[in-house]
Parts: sequence; structure tokens; C-alpha cells
Amino acid sequence: MFIMKKRAFERIPVDFEVRLPCGNMFYSGTVLNLSEKGMFISTKRIYPVDSILNIQMEKETVYLLARVKSFKKTDGNSDGIGVEILNPPQNYLEFVSGLKASL
Repeated sequence: MFIMKKRAFERIPVDFEVRLPCGNMFYSGTVLNLSEKGMFISTKRIYPVDSILNIQMEKETVYLLARVKSFKKTDGNSDGIGVEILNPPQNYLEFVSGLKASL
């Protein structure tokens, strides 16, 4: 029997762009869902699990320090990465709170 573990924070479906660092370059990604402590980012770039990223949310001018927790691949192609937000800044928490209030 498979028991699914409930998330500590409810995920909110969204659709906005972020910039992801890789060396001296930035790649684009689209956040598909988020919570106070995490998000799933659709991107063609694969980052190793436990990598630390400085994510730039252009929409809100928010910078997030995040750890890659998982990645999803379909047919050998990257679908995206799941990240844990480390020490989420107050402006990010307010942004998420505003999204929840509008649901």
C-alpha cells in the first residue's frame, strides 16, 4: 500500500518567469507552483540535487536562496526542478500570502 505524505505547505498554482544561475550565465524558468518553503520550476536546465541556487523572481524583484531537492525528466528531457526555499525573505512570504488570499 502506497501512502502519500502530505505537504507541510499547500502548493499554489502559478505561471511566472524566473532567472536561474549557472556559472556566469542565467537560464529562464517558469514557476508552475509554489508555497512558503518551495516551488517547482519548469526549466530545460538540469541542476544536481542539493545544488544551491540564487533564484531571481523578476515579477516581484525577489531574490531567493534555494536548494534543489528533486528534478523531473520525461523521455530523457528535463521538465523541471523542485526547490526548497532557504530562509524565505519577508517580501516572498508576503507575495505568497497575497496569492493565497486571492484564491
